[in-house]
Amino acid sequence: MTDRLTIALAQINPTVGDLAGNAVRLRAARAAAAEGGADLVVAPELCISGYPPEDLVLKPDFVKGVAAVVGELAAETADGGPALLIGAPWRDDSQGGNGSGQPDDPEAATPLRGRVYNAALLLDGGQVQAVRYKHDLPNYGVFDEARVFAAGPLPGPISFRGVRLGVMVCEDMWTPDVTECLEESGAEILIVPNGSPFETDKLEERQQLAIQRITESGLPLIYVNQVGGQDELVFDGASFALDAGCRLRAHLPAFQEAVGLTHWERTDEGWTCRDGDLVEPLEGLDAIYSALMLGLRDYVGKSGFPGVVIGLSGGVDSALSAVIAADALGPEQVHCVMMPSPYTSDQSLEDAAALARLNGLRLDQIGIQPAMEAFEGMLRPVFDGLPADTTEENIQARARGIALMAISNKLGKMVLSTGNKSEMSVGYSTLYGDMCGGFNVLKDVYKTTVYRLCQWRNQQRPAAAQGFQGRTIPERIITRAPSAELKPDQTDQDSLPPYDELDDILACLIEREMSLAEIAKRGHALETVTRTWRMLENAEYKRRQAPPGVKITRRSFGRDRRYPIVNAFKSPL
Repeated sequence: MTDRLTIALAQINPTVGDLAGNAVRLRAARAAAAEGGADLVVAPELCISGYPPEDLVLKPDFVKGVAAVVGELAAETADGGPALLIGAPWRDDSQGGNGSGQPDDPEAATPLRGRVYNAALLLDGGQVQAVRYKHDLPNYGVFDEARVFAAGPLPGPISFRGVRLGVMVCEDMWTPDVTECLEESGAEILIVPNGSPFETDKLEERQQLAIQRITESGLPLIYVNQVGGQDELVFDGASFALDAGCRLRAHLPAFQEAVGLTHWERTDEGWTCRDGDLVEPLEGLDAIYSALMLGLRDYVGKSGFPGVVIGLSGGVDSALSAVIAADALGPEQVHCVMMPSPYTSDQSLEDAAALARLNGLRLDQIGIQPAMEAFEGMLRPVFDGLPADTTEENIQARARGIALMAISNKLGKMVLSTGNKSEMSVGYSTLYGDMCGGFNVLKDVYKTTVYRLCQWRNQQRPAAAQGFQGRTIPERIITRAPSAELKPDQTDQDSLPPYDELDDILACLIEREMSLAEIAKRGHALETVTRTWRMLENAEYKRRQAPPGVKITRRSFGRDRRYPIVNAFKSPL
């Protein structure tokens, strides 16, 4: 039995499916922890496979590959260095089944025997010393773990060098059952490996839940979260340790990899933690901007693109997208293209050029009038005698989309689309036009937040940013009335309510699922609320064809919100 224990919190940035690369990151974290005298290194949930692995878990070869890498890492712990507590999909052949909770296919050539669990594994002394399975599998929002994992039984503590560690995986902390079981069976320190995605105000929620579990059990708690971008999710790290009195003893930085040491001592009242590094958490616009940067950086980098190409319009959305891209990737990786039509104002041309100069971005100009004239001639036999309408406006947007995709094909850079959540909500966008692209960094950012982020970035430069210091977005871009400039004297407010009103209605409809009458009581005209709801419902088919983008709110478009495209339900007034 020991009276002192040094536990390292290793918040690493894994890549889903990169088993060897993820093991390299774990080895580096273990080496850093060893230099600090760590006894144990705690890594995030499913750090070997990357999180979330989704249907990769159903591939037998994938699960076998995970087991092989775990075996290699376990063997390395025979060197006398710190033990590893890691997360991995883990097959248990004693349980039966095929890893999905369903019976084996008797006709399968090589059925995967056993069930696959979301597991925490203790590697020490050259072996896998203990395995614990996640009990509470989340099946809401972006999570569908019940689809691929079997639920484990309520766990007991793991004995590590005379200390009983209560290991519970992520969601197991969000309800009291697992904590209660661990406390009743003699756990002394609670350890929670996590893959918890960023949302605004999520950090406070995590810490409050941790405090609830500590209050219920009287046990201190270590929370280790993944960091990095994976598809639409961003994991913010911000790992922490709390003592039995709910005092914060360690807090790791957000949105970056880190290894932090916590020093524990056994007392008459139980285990206590000495003060460690306490990094101030990021909040508000700082946290949102950092999430957008990290999500874009990892999506582009982990997908293997050399950079991005952006249609720069002179408007606020493309301006902010370009600045985030410069901060995330470096200005040299951002290629901007201005594509004027006969309706593009001189002001837009000037503002786009000014933004490119301020941020050191390449800017090319490709006029789309020849394409517009070509399409007019091509379609004249069919359109003869019909008045011009949004069809001609959409042709302009699609001509720009074709130009951007051609540049992407030729130069290899990914097209970054620039629509915001307000526009995507109500369908104020053009399929195969401004919606085309591989990723959309503003997909979950309401227009009012776009303006706030622009003002914030002009005053702040995030620590991880690779872009320039000082003003990056010309003030005129922020203050001018937004316009698609697809016809003379056009503004967004010709078709939409004012954005502050629209965004409040949309947040009530999307994040809160409020009724139309409830929203109207907030001071909105019922006619405006009803019209907004209809636009939101009618645009579902467009959103299904939109590129992925960074999730920052409680309910983003995509797996968070799964409405049918064909939908005849009419919301009661």
